[in-house]
Amino acid sequence: RFLTDSRIVLTGAEMTAQLDGTELPFWSVINVEKGQELVIGKIKEAGARAYLLVQGGIQCPDYLDAKATFTLGQFGGHAGRALRTGDILHLCTLDRGRETASNLVPAELLPEIGKQWELHVIPGPQGAPDFFSAEYVETFFDHDWEVHYNSSRTGVRLIGPKPQWARSDGGEAGMHPSNIHDNAYAFGTVDFTGDMPVILGPDGPSLGGFVCPATVITADLWKIGQLAAGDSVRFVAVTGESAVAELRQSHDEIKQLHAVPSSIEHTDHYSPRIEGFQLDGLEVCIRRSGDSWMLVEFGDMVLDIELRFLAHQLMLALQGADIAGLQELTPGIRSLQIHFDPLLIADQELIARLAELIEKLVASEDSTVPSRIIRLPLSWDDEQCKLAVEKYHQVVRKDAPWYPSNIEFIRRINGLDSVEDVKRIVFDARYLVMGLGDVYLGAPVATPVDPRHRLVTTKYNPARTWTAENSVGIGGSYLCIYGMEGPGGYQFVGRTLQMWNRYRQTREFTQPWLLRFFDQVQFFPVEGEELVSIRERFPTGTYPIEIEETTFSLAEYKSFLEQNETEIRQFKSQQQAAFDDELAAWKSDGQFHFEEQAVEIETETEVVPEGVVAVDSPVAGSVWKLEVSEGSEVSEGETLMVLESMKMEIEVAAPCAGRVRKTLKPAGASVQAGLPLIFIEIEK
Repeated sequence: RFLTDSRIVLTGAEMTAQLDGTELPFWSVINVEKGQELVIGKIKEAGARAYLLVQGGIQCPDYLDAKATFTLGQFGGHAGRALRTGDILHLCTLDRGRETASNLVPAELLPEIGKQWELHVIPGPQGAPDFFSAEYVETFFDHDWEVHYNSSRTGVRLIGPKPQWARSDGGEAGMHPSNIHDNAYAFGTVDFTGDMPVILGPDGPSLGGFVCPATVITADLWKIGQLAAGDSVRFVAVTGESAVAELRQSHDEIKQLHAVPSSIEHTDHYSPRIEGFQLDGLEVCIRRSGDSWMLVEFGDMVLDIELRFLAHQLMLALQGADIAGLQELTPGIRSLQIHFDPLLIADQELIARLAELIEKLVASEDSTVPSRIIRLPLSWDDEQCKLAVEKYHQVVRKDAPWYPSNIEFIRRINGLDSVEDVKRIVFDARYLVMGLGDVYLGAPVATPVDPRHRLVTTKYNPARTWTAENSVGIGGSYLCIYGMEGPGGYQFVGRTLQMWNRYRQTREFTQPWLLRFFDQVQFFPVEGEELVSIRERFPTGTYPIEIEETTFSLAEYKSFLEQNETEIRQFKSQQQAAFDDELAAWKSDGQFHFEEQAVEIETETEVVPEGVVAVDSPVAGSVWKLEVSEGSEVSEGETLMVLESMKMEIEVAAPCAGRVRKTLKPAGASVQAGLPLIFIEIEK
């Protein structure tokens, strides 16, 4: 209900929309009077989202220079959450002097929203022949992919042909060949989390350790928001030059409200590598990651802290250089991602500037960086971690080799005698922070300084759809503390305190994030109940943590490696033997051939008996929980079951009072929109 006069426009996927009962058109300026009520209903045909624009905008504070709501992070927008009944949104002052040139968007400018999509992409950053077979890259572009129901603003999952990998495993990055040493992700990149591809959305992770064979061009990013469960997607490779031309054209169309025919150029050149250099015998590779990102990689695909120092030096050099269009620099384990504005600097010009800076880099053993030793509490094998494992087992994958215990899986894959050995190593280790924002909100990706503490695991395949905030896990050779609730793939060891403080500054939080590059994290054990109390106090500044200022010297680190070379080699040899045994077991029992199947289309439904009401599924998804059983007496509005779809839990309520006559779908079963879930016998 509007409490003041205003003007609005509805765009996106067409939904039923009424103003005081009168049907409203989309893509047209509509005058709204004080007291009128706008009701927006369901999508009419195709698409996933509609957008309501209000002239002048909605009042809300900036958070990190943005007003957008990030519900997973619980900040931005209106109280950092989805809107609820009773919320009051204050509108900005209406500028009555500003009139629009037209009250109707020209028909030729309206987006085509259907159920079959073409997404223009640029191959890379990871492709053939390093990661995928050349044949599979052809298949990737020739196949129509199906949109999975478990999709959201975080990412759009796709169902399609299983990858053909160019390597047997990810080495130190993990057992699965999709695993890589963590690097930054571009918006719209197609991320293979194991064997399942996910198009990363606007709320997707900023850093991670999975390969990405293609990235959606900026001009097509809007399409990701309209992909609905069951839609088909075809990826079309285009040149970088035509992607930038398409972006410029889209900007011009908006300014001029005049459509221009697309002249985008397709390509069958799928190599993501665009430049290579030698730095004192070390290979430096630049990979394309869409039209607005480049990924600079140093050296071989190994865990080497010296390579992280080189990425750090390049980041500092770029920060000190006067280069137009640079927007963001994000280091990974052995890489640096550069986000730039292609309308302000051409990619070839940026490559030339990068070449100049890379040639001046020196891998000096005298390199020293500021560091802090930070001691954090850890609830070992926390109950929230167990809940996430169980949810994964029910909804995503029932035969995962890391079920029911991630810690036992870590023990087995590292050749240790007991889970107590895993615990001892985790608490003895000092973890060097090599990246931040893995996966979100200042979450660190870190590796033990001492190689004898580097437990190696594989990541979940497919990834989890839910992880509790501040869960601690190991993936490849790395440890991650999840900054917030969301998806994930690292094997759980426990849970700790917050990595991010949304609104309050404390001694530990001079910025919203706790950790910095090259910090060293050490854990000490606490019970789960104690951690609950710690997590309540820490954001308010009433639970101090121990922080010791220090430095990290590359020369001292290399000297440490030399002094302990024999023991390090012995540990790695034992670990590799266990890793190889697990790898062989996976191959023999088909673990590498796991595929998530598409939802089977039901062509027949059960006949609804007389005197019985069928409760239909409102969405495509899966059954997360059954709250009733056959014979249960239910009242109107009572929750019957909980579905999971598009990363949301959706309660299905009883439309009437009665007795449950039959449940048609068990927990874990896939469901289709509009088909019955439960029969309720109506009370007479």
